[in-house]
Amino acid sequence: MKLISWNVNGLRAVAGKGFAGIFEQLDADFFCLQETKLQAGQLDLEFLGYQSFWNYADKKGYSGTAVYTRHNPLSVTCGIGVDEHDHEGRVLTLEMPDFYLVNVYTPNSQDGLRRLDYRMQWEDAFRAYVCDLATHKGVVICGDMNVAHEEIDLKNPSTNHFNAGFSDEERAKMTELLAAGFRDSWRDAHPGEAKYSWWSYRMAARERNVGWRIDYFLVSDNLAPRISGTDIHNEIYGSDHCPVELILSD
Repeated sequence: MKLISWNVNGLRAVAGKGFAGIFEQLDADFFCLQETKLQAGQLDLEFLGYQSFWNYADKKGYSGTAVYTRHNPLSVTCGIGVDEHDHEGRVLTLEMPDFYLVNVYTPNSQDGLRRLDYRMQWEDAFRAYVCDLATHKGVVICGDMNVAHEEIDLKNPSTNHFNAGFSDEERAKMTELLAAGFRDSWRDAHPGEAKYSWWSYRMAARERNVGWRIDYFLVSDNLAPRISGTDIHNEIYGSDHCPVELILSD
């Protein structure tokens, strides 16, 4: 079973950059999107054999998540059940027979860490949500989590120490989440490898591979034995992020 996650940074824009071909090429059972920047009815993009589910932000052209799937979910949930966190379309959960798939677009702490306090509250609420799910069955979390957890996860850790995505506070929240019973599937499989999933549009960062790994598949400990493959598709363009991949054995 193949799962793909991709922050498309505007699905309408990526649709004009070969998204349909990339979708077919990756041939996933679940294709999870973040930062769709859509409202209902703004784009008709469906694929044969798939159904799609969407969580739109209240604010137009902002945030948003979606999942295309070949499999029928038992239930679909938008948000985490906390009103102050559920207006930006950031979390979409599909309950499958043997696991929950949680597609997430974590809030960015923004320049000067001006949204860091909110981010910390969001992190605690999100962790409580996925930990509660994990008491029922396995959980797969995927998406743009807006943090490079370790120094190996970005090109220039020393100069980014106090920047959004690599602050001590954000990294500590990822450590807390992993300690609560989750595995960073790609890092576990590639402990010493530096490979990135996001590059700034500035200063030819992608051409120079000055990037960050901020897109993840986290898997609950009880599902870890089913991990049979991981990948970061940095050969695929169309967004400032690239798709990441998880393969689970049946």
